[in-house]
Amino acid sequence: MKLASLSRSLLRTATVVAFALTATACATNPGDSGATDAAYQVNDPLEIPNRFVFAANEAADVLVIRPAAEVYVGVVPDPVRDAIHNFIDNLMSPLYIANNLLQGNVEGASNATGRFLTNTILGAGGIADVATQAGIPRAPEDFGQTLAVWGVGDGPYIVLPLLGPSNLRDTAGYAVDTVGDPVRIWAYGTDHKGMLVGRAVVGAVDRRSEILKEVDDLRRNSLDFYATARSLYQQQRRAAIANNKAAASPEFPDYSTPPKP
Repeated sequence: MKLASLSRSLLRTATVVAFALTATACATNPGDSGATDAAYQVNDPLEIPNRFVFAANEAADVLVIRPAAEVYVGVVPDPVRDAIHNFIDNLMSPLYIANNLLQGNVEGASNATGRFLTNTILGAGGIADVATQAGIPRAPEDFGQTLAVWGVGDGPYIVLPLLGPSNLRDTAGYAVDTVGDPVRIWAYGTDHKGMLVGRAVVGAVDRRSEILKEVDDLRRNSLDFYATARSLYQQQRRAAIANNKAAASPEFPDYSTPPKP
């Protein structure tokens, strides 16, 4: 009962935020060259508190997450890391399917369903990424992207504790994805909440391990790492929403997927 009540509360909150953002969507959907220039500027009215949270996240990364990722790379063989990465991503497939359907993207939903079934059945539960080898590309979709397709604007830029760069729309989308995560629903329903913690920790370390050098280079070469991360996040999200394969590179670490417990 408590879980259902919390889920309804989060969904109501996310819906209210979505409607509020829809009211300002026209302001972020340019119709002329001047509007286009404005749309490509990051809306960061909370920059001072955002920088404080960003600094705290950086400290956590330098002191804990990055060292853990280095140990992970040094101890766990490449094939095992690949299997872990594939398995975690396969668990997210039902959300990818649902968001494609909510966006009216039947082809994307069919693609995501094909990947899920192929990797689950032929890939030993998702451990092997057979779908990619079969020519079925990976194309994650989240509810933040769905809101964007519905015309909801970004809203103000936000840096979330531990989760990193976001904005008001994507934060609302993250809340909905968290509530709708089938693994989370199963874990709470069967009293396996510890599995969610393990998935979140392993997932964060796994993603961080893939961009050790890239993030080090960004830190070393950026005059303002906060501004660089903010710009990269905006580019990545716009590319993802447009289903553009040429996203900003290198990617800034995103610890928001899979959803936290």
